[in-house]
Parts: sequence; structure tokens; C-alpha cells
Amino acid sequence: MMSKLVTIGIPTYNRANAFLPQALESAIAQTYENLEIIVSDNCSTDNTETVVKGYGDPRIKYFRHGKNIGPLGNSNFCLEQAQGEYFLQLHDDDVIDPDFIEVCMKAERTFPGVGVIRTGVRVIDGEGTVTQSNPNTVEGSLLKDFFLAWFENKTSWYLCNTIFQTKGLKEDGGFHSKRHHVSDGVAIVYLAQKYGWVDVKDIKASFRKHAQEITASVAVMDWCVDYQALLQQMYSVTNNDEEVRTKGGRFFSKMNYQRADLIPSAGKRLVIFLRIYHMFHYTLPPDAYVFPSSIWSILRSIKRLCHI
Repeated sequence: MMSKLVTIGIPTYNRANAFLPQALESAIAQTYENLEIIVSDNCSTDNTETVVKGYGDPRIKYFRHGKNIGPLGNSNFCLEQAQGEYFLQLHDDDVIDPDFIEVCMKAERTFPGVGVIRTGVRVIDGEGTVTQSNPNTVEGSLLKDFFLAWFENKTSWYLCNTIFQTKGLKEDGGFHSKRHHVSDGVAIVYLAQKYGWVDVKDIKASFRKHAQEITASVAVMDWCVDYQALLQQMYSVTNNDEEVRTKGGRFFSKMNYQRADLIPSAGKRLVIFLRIYHMFHYTLPPDAYVFPSSIWSILRSIKRLCHI
């Protein structure tokens, strides 16, 4: 039986002399043979075209945009060009293990046509040093279990460790979210709910955190809006499960408080803390973060005054 075609999409911008070669080489090195690699160059001003074409691999399809269409537009362009039955969005600073696609597609054979296939993931820094290792230990077969595993840190949701059913992803309009920052989460929820998912425990992909990472500079409130909408989506597809809403609310508020803690100005941090609290209604113990305990006292006072 002929193996299914898998597309690896690599949207890129000005990283030819940084991380792009590592991402591209990890795609080229896949042990799975039936593969196409789409590189979408978002009008880079460096030598991206020379680097990509220098590999001379016939599986690579290189596209260059005449103008910058934005990160999300570039990601969806990769999806639009995809001919494979399954699709991996590999950012130009992430990498995958040589057997990543092979392991995922072997799991897919047990559940043909599944919407999402996910592995464990490691976090690496700019030098490639592993700073965190997260096996994918989802337990249970219910959609609720799938979501709770994320909230309970039993799995990590990144693009580099997730393969999507191409047809289903396209029918949902590709990658999208209100503020364009959790489009991967929206896609995972939609496809898992409609077509199911398969979990691979082993760590087979690397997500890179570094100074140039786009998400590091995103406004905290944009994340709040997107996480709130994502939580509502999860709540809806689990028939309004209260455990999903409660644990999800705590999980997303924690992530937003952590982002807010990076704001240099104490005054601006306080304003953002209050806005996060207003959206999610969760405070956490003072020793959970480096926030001054006085801020948590303010939030608890507001909670008491508002009777919430």
C-alpha cells in the first residue's frame, strides 16, 4: 500500500543566516519518503532564496512573495499550496527529529483520517540546548481528557509537534483566531472534535525559544482575548463541561500573568494584572510568581468587593 503524501510547510522571513537551515535540514532528513516541502519566503531581504535552492532537493517547492503578507498570511499560503493528505507547519526556527513524520504516520494507520496527530516536544534555546522535555502523556479517550491534559501540563501544544489533516484544516479556513496568536489551538480543537486525534508519547520535535521569537513581543491583552475565545470554543465542544471551563480559566490566566510579569514598568504591570483578572477572575498564590504580594492583595480585595 502506497504511503500517504505529507506536506511540510515552512513559512520564513529573514532567517537564512540564522535558524532556517536547521529547520529545512530537519525536514529534508525525514525517513518518511512520500514528502513535499513548501518554503514560503515572506519577501525576505537576506539570501533566503539562495540558501533554499542550494539544497537542490526536488521535494522542495520554493515560493517568494513580492511583498510581506504577514506571519499568518504566510502560514496559510503554505497550507493553500499543500497537496499532502497531512500537513505539518514547521516554523523556520523549530526542528523535527528524522523519524517524526514516520512515527506520526504509523500512528495514523491505526486511525485512518484522524484530524490531529501529536507527539511529545522538547524546548530548546537559541544554541539548541534542551531546556525542557515534555512527553505527550494524554490519558483518556474523551475530548475533555485531551483538553485537561494540556491544562494539567501532561502535554504541550505547539505547531512543530502537531500534524493536521489537510482537508479538515482547509475546510475550517486554515489557521485563524481573533487576534491571530492561538490559531494552532483553534485548529487543534476543531479537528480533534470533528475527526479525532492520536497521541504519540515520544518526544519527536523541538520548539525553540529565543530572543527573536515573535510571540515574545506580542501584547498581553491580545493573548487574553485569544485565550478567552479558545476556552469558550473548548467549553462549547465539550457540551459546556464546567471542569474544562474552571481548569482552563486558571491555566490561561496563569499564562497571561506570566507574560505580564515581563512588562518592565511596575505601573503598566499592575494595570495588565487587573485587566487579566477582570477577564478570567482568577488570582493565584503570591509565591506562584515573582509578583509583589501587594498586587495579589489588591486583586483579592476587588474580588471580595465585587462578590465574585
